[in-house]
Amino acid sequence: MNVVTNIVALASAAMLAAPAQAQFVKGNEAVSVRADGARKVETPPIPSATLGPPCKAVDPACWSLGAWLMLETADGLQECTELYARPETCRASTFGSLKRLRLWVVKVKGQWMQCPRPDIDSGCLSTKALPPVTTVQ
Repeated sequence: MNVVTNIVALASAAMLAAPAQAQFVKGNEAVSVRADGARKVETPPIPSATLGPPCKAVDPACWSLGAWLMLETADGLQECTELYARPETCRASTFGSLKRLRLWVVKVKGQWMQCPRPDIDSGCLSTKALPPVTTVQ
């Protein structure tokens, strides 16, 4: 093998071995960076109406029938069983390593939206509407 072939082979192996990078949505107004470099993250507000008990992310009954809601939180990108990211309803993202039905929850022009892909131009709908068609990603 020549030097170029070795470099390509090593780079390919490194990319396969490296963990997937967290996916973010460009233009998501819910995430901002302050002047000191700290991230500020907003999640959808919990409605004033009483919600039932949280549907825990570790409970297969909570997520086996629908898409995971991908939300940026203070802990980074999370897979959540609900929009509000209440404690125990989210877990670390598996995006890039496991294929699942996903909807990205983002804030665009002051409104909370759900997008079928991590792109605000992908046919996002209001979180108050029925969810858009999802694909396994």
